[in-house]
Parts: sequence; structure tokens; C-alpha cells
Amino acid sequence: MYAVIATGGKQYRVEEGQQLEVELVGEAGSELDLRPVMIVDGADVRSTPDQLSGASVSARVVDETTGPKIIGFTYKNKTNNRRRWGHRQRYSTIEITGISG
Repeated sequence: MYAVIATGGKQYRVEEGQQLEVELVGEAGSELDLRPVMIVDGADVRSTPDQLSGASVSARVVDETTGPKIIGFTYKNKTNNRRRWGHRQRYSTIEITGISG
């Protein structure tokens, strides 16, 4: 049995016991319920809003991590206009504890 969940503007295919990194969702140790987009249980596929009305995917936040540092630079010729910027995304590592449909 697996499900497709939506979090942080992205969709992930998850199974029970799987760990994955998603955009920051909560503090370490907290429990959360994620919205399933689709649930597949063998030959049974549920994907309409009516079929998924009572479905949920529960997860536990294991840890917080950071992604790679991204450095950017903008430059405009002949005007001495330069700007250097950086970004480092924060992620939560979550573990899927249950899929109920």
C-alpha cells in the first residue's frame, strides 16, 4: 500500500516506514497529518475527493536539516551595479507512521 501526498507545494510517493525530506513543517518529535492525493492498495486506486474524504497519512517529524548553500550574483554592465546573495533551504526529515484510507 502506498499513497501520494502533497506538502510544501510538491507531491511525494510514500509508503509506511519511509523517511523523506520535505520543506520545514514542524519541530522535531511532533506528529502531523498529511493530505493524500491518491492511495493505491493493490488493484484498488482511490483518487477522487469523495473517496479520499476520510483518508489521512500520519507522520512524525524526526529531525531538521539544511540543504546546500546556493550563491547568486547579479551584475549590470557599465553601472557598477552588483549584488551577491545566498540562500540555504531548511528541511524536515519525516517518517511515515501510517496510511489510513
